[in-house]
This record gives sequence, structure tokens and C-alpha cells, in this order.
Amino acid sequence: MALPDDLILNAADEVAIRQHLLLVSLGKQPADRAIEVGRLLAVHANHWLENQEIIVYGRRIAYVGPIGSYRGEVAERVRYPHLSAVPGFGEVHKHIESTHLTPEFEAALVIPRGNTWTCEASHEFANVSGSKNTEFWQKARLAGSPLKVFIQPGSAVPPSAWEESGGYYGYDEQKQFLRDDLSVTGLDEVMDWPSVWDPTNPGYARMWGMIRATFEMRGVVEGHGSGLIDPHDISAFAAAGLSSDHEVWSLDEAWDRLMRGLFTELRPFSYDAIIPGLLERGLKDWSNIAFTTDDRSASDTLRDGASDHNVRHAIHYGLAPEIAIQCATINPARHMRIDQWVGSVTPGRYADIVLLDDVPTVSIAHVYADGILSSEGKTFTGPAPKLDWPEWATRTMNIGRTLAAADFVIPAEPGRTTMTAAILRPFHWNEDFLTEELPVVDGAVQRDPARLITKWSLIDRYRGDGAVAAMFWTGCGPEDPDTALACSVAHDSHNVWCIGSSDAAMAKAVNHLQSIDGGWVLVHRGEIVAQVRLEIAGLMTARPAEAFDADMQAFLKRANDVTWMYQPAAMNRWKPGFPEFLIFATLTCSPWRWVLVAPSKLAPNGFVNVQTGETHKIVW
Repeated sequence: MALPDDLILNAADEVAIRQHLLLVSLGKQPADRAIEVGRLLAVHANHWLENQEIIVYGRRIAYVGPIGSYRGEVAERVRYPHLSAVPGFGEVHKHIESTHLTPEFEAALVIPRGNTWTCEASHEFANVSGSKNTEFWQKARLAGSPLKVFIQPGSAVPPSAWEESGGYYGYDEQKQFLRDDLSVTGLDEVMDWPSVWDPTNPGYARMWGMIRATFEMRGVVEGHGSGLIDPHDISAFAAAGLSSDHEVWSLDEAWDRLMRGLFTELRPFSYDAIIPGLLERGLKDWSNIAFTTDDRSASDTLRDGASDHNVRHAIHYGLAPEIAIQCATINPARHMRIDQWVGSVTPGRYADIVLLDDVPTVSIAHVYADGILSSEGKTFTGPAPKLDWPEWATRTMNIGRTLAAADFVIPAEPGRTTMTAAILRPFHWNEDFLTEELPVVDGAVQRDPARLITKWSLIDRYRGDGAVAAMFWTGCGPEDPDTALACSVAHDSHNVWCIGSSDAAMAKAVNHLQSIDGGWVLVHRGEIVAQVRLEIAGLMTARPAEAFDADMQAFLKRANDVTWMYQPAAMNRWKPGFPEFLIFATLTCSPWRWVLVAPSKLAPNGFVNVQTGETHKIVW
């Protein structure tokens, strides 16, 4: 009998696979491979086993025991007597789109760095093409990619009731995702906190519909508690059924969440404060903690690493290697209720094995994924499918028309020589917006470069009406004349943003961005001087990491020729120079308040307080 290919999980295939696998475990059917290792970390017990053999059939593990103990037939044996085996590392919460690579090239980048499975926090691509989300994430796997992607449909589709995007998920959609696909683990980070606690919020019914569907299908509801520090807020967050939080910045935040039963997902930039602090407070049980990458570009991954970096970084700050490995393997797998497939080197699981030549430094010699040798050092040697991505993935820039400088003009009231303007800056979390008096020339309100005031815009790229929202902005942007920067990566609705010193330069940048199907475009002194093409959903590219990185480094080099505004008081922790971080300045989740979104029914001019729903004029 031909067995299923075991690429995409479904209940019928799972039964057939396990019925045969148990016969291999018993030695009644032959195995494909025995992998002998010097020692193996049993993560359930946090215990090293010496001189072990891992028996593999197909993509799964059939047996684990002392070398020579398996009583069945094995087609081949490979021996690594000097290496230590640990489970393939997993990502409990990651936006693969932030790598800017499609899944087949993501696999080639992260598998040699130990990452063999990922819980894809899927509201990036879903906001571009919501109806195709599952198909997109399964396409590479169905073609043979060894990276396992567990899908978490996004609660933030759209991110707030005041935004419109290329997707819409509610009760019906979420229930179907969980009913039809075992690889769907639950509901991606619930970010729009006002739509959870406030019954008058226009997103309340949609959000609770998705939560209800997830409860009904026994899925996991992931949280996003940025800015929630009051114990009442944290208690309400947990009481709502939100099971986790990765927006943890300080030791006290981590401790408060652990004490209230929240699964705490730590990002590397907070390890220096949190890990030594938890050790000092005597935390004995780390099983409610996992490490998460969240967002990391291919360029940063090439430099720092993937999941291996997270583990290595935690060890650097004092965590025992064995516990650090648990935080990247069994802990996230258990939390996501997928530990019957991943998270340990044990029978029934996928044969994902990281072979270390030095455990404390997480030095990786080889990685097996799906039972196949998939890396030699940092070189990927596993299956690399060639995909022809369809137009629903490649033609997503539906601005619908050619924009002109007039589309970015902010008109003044007749007869006025100055106007009061609302002004925002990057990551402006204050209760109110800033205001300044700005000059009027030829009936249009003007920028004021002397006060570091430029113009910022969001352009709808889904409806085809070319709607533009524009306002004034401080803190960063190009100082040089006729210069603009445009990008189609705009968390989380991923409309187009553009910042510029002239309206004509802004129009030129956005128009060129349409023509290349998304990415980055830089106009300097009236000329298009640099671009990076992200032709898949305007978020990713179907190229190797090294090729993308080369293009990005060339873009950044050209961007260094631009004089960029910098206002330290407005920029907080961001450095001077090219403002790549603006891809996150369009977020509308907590703790954001006043934001600019692309024009929508509930926010016609785009300027809205996402906590209260209040709108306001741009100028008056």
C-alpha cells in the first residue's frame, strides 16, 4: 500500500502514517535510516542520553534507543559519534514575510541555522490576499520543502475597524481554517485590544467571533499585550482567553505575565534584562517560556542567525544550554499543541534533528529535516523546489491609477496664509497629536524643513481607487529637495507609505513602486536612484537570501547619499540615517493612538485615534 507523502497534515493520512510507523517501531517493517549520535537531549526530561540511535522511516522517527538496540532492518546507517543531537528548533511566533523571502527560500536560509518548523503569524500576507493565505503557506511544502509551516490565521485582518485591506477574517473564516487543516494551530496575536474589551468598538463582534471559533475548535488564541502594565489590564487580557504575549520588554512585564498564567515569548533584544532577572528571582520552571524571532530580515539572519541565535543569546545571558534548547523546542510545541509532530527527538515526530559540535555555543554541524540531511554547516543541502508563483501572489499592487503631485497636496482654506496642522512622528504613542502653525503658498499648506517638518502619506493598494491620505510629520524623512522614499511593507495592512520633501517626488516614487510590483523605491533630487523589488505580495521576493541582501545593501548604500532628518527627541531609540524602521511606523495596535491610515469608510481622511475611534482634520 502506498503511504501518504506526509507533507501536509490531515487526519486520514495521519492515521495511515502512524499505523505503518508503529510496525517499523516494532521491527516488523524495515526502516529507512539509522542516525547514530554521541548523545541526545531528551527534552521532556532535560537529560542527555549517551550513544543513541534514531531510527527513521519516511519523514518520521520510529524508534530511539541505545546504539544497536533496534531489532528491525535498516537500509542505511550514518554515524556521528562526536556530535550531540537536539530537536529541530521551532519558532512559536514569526512573520516569515519579515524575512522578505518566500517560504522555499526561507527554508534554505533558516534550516542550516537549526530552524525546521515555524508557527507563521499570518496577518501580513493575509492582509494582502486573505483568500489565498493557506494556499500560499502550503505551496512550498507541497512541492517538497522540508520547512514545516504551521499557520496561525491573523486576528488583524484587517488590523483595526478603521482600516481596509486585501483580506477579512471573522468567525466563519476562522472556523473553516481550523476545521479543514491540521496545520492551523489557532488565532494569531490578538493585537487590537480596544476591540476585545470595548463592546462599542466596531471591531468587537468580528474579534470575538474569531476568538469563539478558535475556542470551539480547541485552538490556541495568541495575544499581543504591548503597553499593558497595569495588573488589571494584564488580568483582563488573560481573562479574555488570550494565552500568550510576545510584546514583553522588561523583567517586570515578563514576571507579571508568568504570575498570571500567560505563556511568555521572549525576543532577543530583551534577554539582557529579562533572563538574568528571572534567574535572580529564582524561576525554577521555564516551561511557560519560549523564544521568538517575531520579525527579522534575511540580511539580519545572514549576519546573526535564526533560531540558533535566540538560543545562543539566551545562553550568553546565563541560561543553562539545556533549558535554552527547551525554550526553542518542546516548550513552544506544547504551547501550540503540535508536540505530537515537532519539538522533540522521539517516536512519531518528524525527524528534525540538529547536530551540534559544541552545545554551549550552539555550533551546528548538520541539520536533518524530514529525516533528510539538509545542511552541511551553513550550506543548505535539502530539497529546494522551484515554484512558479501565480498572479494572485505577484500582482498585488492595485493602486489603480497613475498618481500626480496634486494627490499629495494638503489644501488650505481660501484666503489663509497659515494653517494649524496636526503632526505625528514615528511611534507617537502619546494621548494627543502635535500641532504646529504652517505656511500656505498658492492655496496649499507647506512643509517646514527648518523645523524638521515634512510630509507622510498612506496610499490604498487594494481597492483600485488610488486613495491617498497625507499629513505632516516630524522626526525623520529626507532633507534634500525633490526626494522621497516609498515602500509597500507597511505593518500590518501593508498599504503603501511614502515620505518626501516634495509632492512630485512622492508621486514619482509611488508610481514606480506600482510598476515593480512592490518593494522599496528611492527618488533623490527628482530622479529614481534605487529600488528593491519585493514582487511577492509586495512583501517578499522569490530569490535566495544572499541575492536579496546584495540588493538591499546596494539600496542602503545609495540611500546614504541622501541627507536624512533626525530629531533625537522624536526618534527615541532609533538611529540617524536611512529610516528603514518606518515599515513599523504604520502599526495601529496598542499602544498606538493617533495614526494615519489609508482612506477608509470609517476614516475618510485617514487620521484617526485607534483607541477611541475619534477622527480629526489634518489642517484647520
